[in-house]
Order: sequence, then structure tokens, then C-alpha cells
Amino acid sequence: MVHRTIANSPQRSQASVAMGFVTGMLAGVRRRQIDPAPILDALAIDIADTASRIPIDRYAALYNRLNRQLDDEGFGLFAQPMRVGSFEFLCRGCLSAPTLAEALARACRFLHVVLPDLAVSVRRSHGHAELVIAETRKLAEDTDDPGRVFAFEWLLRLLHGLACWLAGRGIALDSVIFPYRKPAHFADYALIFTADSRFAPTVPGGTGTLVASFNANLLDLPIRRDEAALTSFLDGAPGKITTLYRRDREMVIRIRDLLRAGLPDTLSLDDIADRLHLSPRTIHRRLEEEGSSFRGIKDALRRDMALARLSKTKDSIAQVAADLGYADTSAFYRAFVEWTGMAPVHYRRQWMGKLTDTP
Repeated sequence: MVHRTIANSPQRSQASVAMGFVTGMLAGVRRRQIDPAPILDALAIDIADTASRIPIDRYAALYNRLNRQLDDEGFGLFAQPMRVGSFEFLCRGCLSAPTLAEALARACRFLHVVLPDLAVSVRRSHGHAELVIAETRKLAEDTDDPGRVFAFEWLLRLLHGLACWLAGRGIALDSVIFPYRKPAHFADYALIFTADSRFAPTVPGGTGTLVASFNANLLDLPIRRDEAALTSFLDGAPGKITTLYRRDREMVIRIRDLLRAGLPDTLSLDDIADRLHLSPRTIHRRLEEEGSSFRGIKDALRRDMALARLSKTKDSIAQVAADLGYADTSAFYRAFVEWTGMAPVHYRRQWMGKLTDTP
């Protein structure tokens, strides 16, 4: 089931979250042999369709509910639980720091106590700063395990979101190197982390390290928050903070969600402008400012959905093409070859071969 994400308000459409982030969050629950179905049903989340997305508010609700049920803000992914309340104490410990550098240093020390499986550090050199998250033990035998992938995604987003809030401004990440292969939901990384998201798989049997780079001058920013601001910030946290997409990509998110909700109909730029109560020229300008284009968003959405459908379902290629709004299958074939360098049938055959070879 695909949850429609067109908002009732004409001001904006509700952003949504790729299913890959949901399955990663549930990995620890499954390891504990806990059935997540009751929680998912209560929140009207259907994980059967891996190509679907869910509204951000449902994702945040799932995040917080799992934390409470497990009494673990680490979702059961680590050797020891990160008890509920840890995030609040992390925030309180950083609040009195004079600068962002000191706040992050305190965060590193705190996480060493409550999350020993991942070592967090910050280093500065030649105008660049790096936030480093390193495994101190293997989180999973498979370096591309959904739980391991989510662990890095989650902690980086948690720390990045906290840093932005403490400084009272956006902290732009110049690049991030993730220690695993590109996941199926990697297109969202540009919306959450940075367009320069790279993937360097960890050597099998070894431990991996994530490196997020940003301008070192940002470490000298003063902390601008107080106790009153913290009370508001903690309302709905930590689930709320980990779902805040980069504000400088808001128009991209809104258009992507509207295009997805409109399928199999293909919405034009004029259609989108009408729904957003903006002129096509304004949308074009906003997308240029966000480093994107209407055509690019449409192509990326179709590509991501096509790859997921061909690798995760047995739906016919003609059906996939129709569901993605292609008037004829040949047009879908041509687009798919541009995306991947191979025909859809060959891509599916190759993917199925990988699954067969997996022990």
C-alpha cells in the first residue's frame, strides 16, 4: 500500500520517508524476535511494498514508540541498550557549552558511555572539520545489513540535527563517506545529508568508519539555545529531530512527493505549480537554487521506483512501466537503459542471480 502524501493545506505537501529507513529501524526488533506487526498496524504502516514511502509524522511516531517499547533509543541494534532519556541528557549536557566544538566534544564523551559500539570523534585540519563515527566492533557480519546501515544513518542524523539546533542555523555537510554499498534508498541521502554522499564498502570481517566533512569555522559558532528552547525541542524528540530533511531542499521534496502521489498520471510542471499555488517560473527558480530541476526530480523518482519494483517484485515490466506513467513500454525501456546501461529484463535477471548466489 502506498500512502498518499498530498497535504490538505495548499502551503506544502507532507514530506515522506523511503521504506529503507523503516526496514533498517526494524532490524533490531526482528533480531529480538519481536513481531512489529501490532505497532505497524496501529500506525497504518505497510512495509510489504518496499518501493512505497510513509509520511514523516508516522515515521517519527514509529521511532518514538519503538524506543519506548524496547526502552532503547538504539532500537536493539547494539550490544547494550541506550535507555530512554539518553537523548534528553545528551542535549542537556551540550546546552551549556560555549561553542559548537565543545558541545560536540561533550556529545562524543557521552556517547562513549551509552553507546560503546560506535566511537564518535571530531577532528579539525586545514579549514575542514570531520565528524567521524567508527565501529568499535562489527555491528553485523554483512556490511550491508539493513540494521548496520540504519545505525550509521541514524547517529549521523541525530548528531547533525542536534548540532544545527544548538547553533541555531543549518550546518551544511560538504561530503559524507558511508562504510557500505549504496543502499536502495540512497536518493534520499541528498535530501537528508548531502548531494556528495559517497559509499566505500567495509572489508568483510572488518569494522567501518563514516566520515562527514564540513567547514571548520562552523565549530566556532556559539551555542544559542537555553532551557526554555530545549523544552520545546524535546517535544516529540528524538523521533522528530531525526526526520528533519534539509530545509534547503524543501522544494525538491514537495515536488517529488506530489509526483509520486499522482502516479500513474504524469503531472506536468503546470500541474505542480497549480497544486503549490506558485508560478512555474518561481518553481523553476527555487529548484535552481536547490541544485535540481523538474525533469531531474521526475527521472530520479521513476528510476528509484523502477529499480525497487524490478528487484523486489515479480510484476511484469509492462505493468511497472504503466504504473510509473509511461504511455508505452518501449519508452520505459529506453529510459531504463539510460539509467542503468542495460535493459529492464537483464537488470532483473542479474539481480535475481545475486539473490540466488547469496548463501
